[in-house]
Amino acid sequence: MADRRPGSRPRPRSAAGPAAAGLALSLALTACGGSSTGPAQIVGADPREDDGRWGSVLTQPYTVPSTALVATDGSSYSLAEDTEAPLTLVFFGYTNCPDICQVVMASLASAMTRLAPEQRDQVEVVFVTTDPARDDAAVVQDYVERFDPSFTGLTGDLPTIVEVGNALGVAVEKGERLPSGGYEVTHGTQVVGITADDRAPIVWTEGTSAAQYAADVAALLEEDA
Repeated sequence: MADRRPGSRPRPRSAAGPAAAGLALSLALTACGGSSTGPAQIVGADPREDDGRWGSVLTQPYTVPSTALVATDGSSYSLAEDTEAPLTLVFFGYTNCPDICQVVMASLASAMTRLAPEQRDQVEVVFVTTDPARDDAAVVQDYVERFDPSFTGLTGDLPTIVEVGNALGVAVEKGERLPSGGYEVTHGTQVVGITADDRAPIVWTEGTSAAQYAADVAALLEEDA
């Protein structure tokens, strides 16, 4: 459960449903390395209900698509068919992102170290690149290994990545070209929690700390048990 020490400020919220949340999240894109609109906000969150979660629990979970992406070993990988753990945490980002993506990935890696070994065995973490033109399989594999060798990295063609992201309320767009010749990649910065029944009932925004992820994950696993 969330930290209830004096002075702590839990942020649990429940969202009205995927339609409202998806719209809000798609509008709150972050251009990593450029200007940012700030953390994604969940429209329809009910601040009156303390559900004990730091993430936003959706009253109507997203249905995880079976659309296949590509794992770093070249094999097909579907977030619906190939995630076997009781809980999978999915983050869309890209390896050239100099700030937010690295912070989120580091927070997820740190959160995993806070779990008991038996809890850690029940959680998968998946990183999906939003920049497949530059993030090939080798680049993605090197990137996820920096944070945790057990993390799964996925790539694929951009239209497929956009399709999967949209199904989970994560908008992905290729931004404007920069004077340096590169370009920004704008994408939703939330982390999506997927359960064993291929539903996504909870979403965390980019400001979530490692301790908060760990608290929610432990509570969700306990509920599942």
